Amino acid sequence: MTSPEPALRPGTQLASTVCTTKVVVVRAPAQCAPVIACGGSPMAAASGAPAKPAPSGDAADATLVGKRYVDDAGTVELLCVSSGAGELTCDGAPMTIKAAKPLPASD
Repeated sequence: MTSPEPALRPGTQLASTVCTTKVVVVRAPAQCAPVIACGGSPMAAASGAPAKPAPSGDAADATLVGKRYVDDAGTVELLCVSSGAGELTCDGAPMTIKAAKPLPASD
């Protein structure tokens, strides 16, 4: 499922319409525009996103500032720049926090 909007590009800023979550696109597929949502509502451009009440979801699903979120395929990566109560989803599937890469041994 994709939106009719133009494809996401790295650097694009998105804001939730139901909570205070704001993200920056780090990686996105060139050939399609996945639907990025937060709290069950599609995200909008950060410049004109009006806040609305109460996102759907659990408090444990809140977004955390400074964390990178990826979809199951690893094709979409978002950096959270403002935390909020909503859960990030890509085309309806929950996004997960990207694991840190292990540092090389310094023997």
